[in-house]
Amino acid sequence: MSNGNIPALIRSSLGEQAADEALASLAIDPQLLGEQGPAISRAAFAMAMNVLLFHGLLQRVPDGAAYVANVRAQGKRIVFDHGALRTVRLPHGPTGALPAGEDAFTRIFLPLGYEMAAVYPLDRLKMTGRAYRHKDAPENIPQFFLSELHVDRFDAEFQEAASRLFGTSRDPLDADCRDLLARYSAGEPVTFDKAAAVLPVIVTAFDRHHDPVSLSGYELLLSRSHEAAWIATEGNAFNHATDRVADVEALAERLRQEGWPIKDRIEISRTGRVRQTAFRADTVERLFADKEVRRVPGSFYEFISRDIDPATGRLDLSFDTGNATGIFAMTSAQPSPQP
Repeated sequence: MSNGNIPALIRSSLGEQAADEALASLAIDPQLLGEQGPAISRAAFAMAMNVLLFHGLLQRVPDGAAYVANVRAQGKRIVFDHGALRTVRLPHGPTGALPAGEDAFTRIFLPLGYEMAAVYPLDRLKMTGRAYRHKDAPENIPQFFLSELHVDRFDAEFQEAASRLFGTSRDPLDADCRDLLARYSAGEPVTFDKAAAVLPVIVTAFDRHHDPVSLSGYELLLSRSHEAAWIATEGNAFNHATDRVADVEALAERLRQEGWPIKDRIEISRTGRVRQTAFRADTVERLFADKEVRRVPGSFYEFISRDIDPATGRLDLSFDTGNATGIFAMTSAQPSPQP
């Protein structure tokens, strides 16, 4: 499988050593890995994109990287279930040069074969979550939990601060990206050279593209919404990656006994079939617009168990509003000065 399109795409972005490390960490469907030929399918491109996002998250989340290293030391691999990201929808128009809210990413997901599977109102957080699932291999290509912060649900002072900050957003996608996505949308073939050139640019969309926030602006956003404050420093970064495990309760208990920074409780869906927990977010140093440095919550690593849905006989790939709200709390913390 080392000569397939997916490994070749990842090596073109990361180089041989880092690519081999990333591929060795993940249990990727052999059929996907085995794709070869002059054209890169949308499924192969989507899977390669997810591998790069997973690799990038581990560079920012030391606890996640240590856990993955521990799993690999046992001769096992990670089943990458889903990743998550947060977006902002201002009361009117786009977000600076970015399309409004989730539209900044649906323009990527839909051409690559994703479809919206469900909507999850997150009213306590003044947000909406949406699950995007891949049509070609829904159980084997990671899903995205794409959330959107509704700025118009906050007070005027918050709206003004959010609009001023997020209105500076730049669009990372260039003409080559738009051309590749248009080709996938039209069902046209995409060559390896085209895919390899565009893939790392697409991945940069999962980052911060607005100006640095001032400390006073950050504290104002934080006073109303931990999620808005997180987006202020981290932008549209990959918020977390999730390991699909057989028994999340047993795993969480073992990790707790070993001293890992695991969440205190398991989030259980209303059906009982989807159970989740997570490490608390690693803190990161961020330079604010006024040259102040603070430690703030960064991204984190999550765990999920999914049972079979008796109505379909297939794995229950759904999410749950209550679970999601509980998991969002992993990035709730107050900023602290640089030590």
